[in-house]
Amino acid sequence: MRVLLIFILFSSYCFAQVPITYIQNDTRRTVIGERYKSGYLFNAPNSVQTIHVVTLDWPPYIGNKLCNKGWVYQFSVAVLNSVDYSVYIEFVPWARAVRAVELGKADILMPEYYIEDTAPSDYVAGQTRRKLLGLSNSFEGGNIGFLKRKGEPDRFNGNLKSLKGSRIGVVRGYQNTPEFDAMMDNNEFIIIDAVDDLQLVNLLVAKRVDLIIGDLDVLIYSVKYASLANSEKQALLSAIEPESKVIQYNPLYFAISKSTPNWLTVLENINTGLYKFKNSGETQRLKNTLLNECDKL
Repeated sequence: MRVLLIFILFSSYCFAQVPITYIQNDTRRTVIGERYKSGYLFNAPNSVQTIHVVTLDWPPYIGNKLCNKGWVYQFSVAVLNSVDYSVYIEFVPWARAVRAVELGKADILMPEYYIEDTAPSDYVAGQTRRKLLGLSNSFEGGNIGFLKRKGEPDRFNGNLKSLKGSRIGVVRGYQNTPEFDAMMDNNEFIIIDAVDDLQLVNLLVAKRVDLIIGDLDVLIYSVKYASLANSEKQALLSAIEPESKVIQYNPLYFAISKSTPNWLTVLENINTGLYKFKNSGETQRLKNTLLNECDKL
């Protein structure tokens, strides 16, 4: 009984921490995240400011239950830590994350797609999202496309105008591509909202929509990582397939609230960190290392 109690206490302690290791100026650095409020706090040794980051479960990029919480989680904390910011990061539903940053209740929303200048805010009347948020330079993303029901003919011929009047499922609050978003805002599609990618897949399989749009890897992984019986997962995966043409490749960004103190300085520092990680090869090294570690588990 005593051994069991020690094991439980040790396990609880281990799971209460998240280590993140990165290389900066040829020096290996490790920052330990400690449980804090509803997320983790990563204290930088020479912290100039604590940045509150909100994110979402979005495998295979990032997820609270993913191995290492996903490479984008580790990468984002590493980039911010490398430019002397402490990071409080928590997972929340996407619409709530967007609202928190647009209203200045959190500092950074990530990972975000490119936001068009004309994209309206859902939370601040009469404002565009770019009036409320500043975008960083980009980092690695993925292909945006449509999923259809398996065996059905393609609907998308490479021109979004071919889909006018179609019922298309989207996750509420997501940016997809500038052209699609503009046509959606212009009511050229019949849009059915979902709260997340898994619900989006279920809408498609249930024939409530003709197509669903999103990052194709994310849509597939949303099923693989779902809290469902294996038989249910297989049933969903066997019922869907991508359209033969993708829409475009979407890089990812940090979106910073313009209500954040010294937001322009924070944005400049993030861009410096992103540049140094990319230029030194650390972005690719960190991503490959984390993915290889998780593949072995």
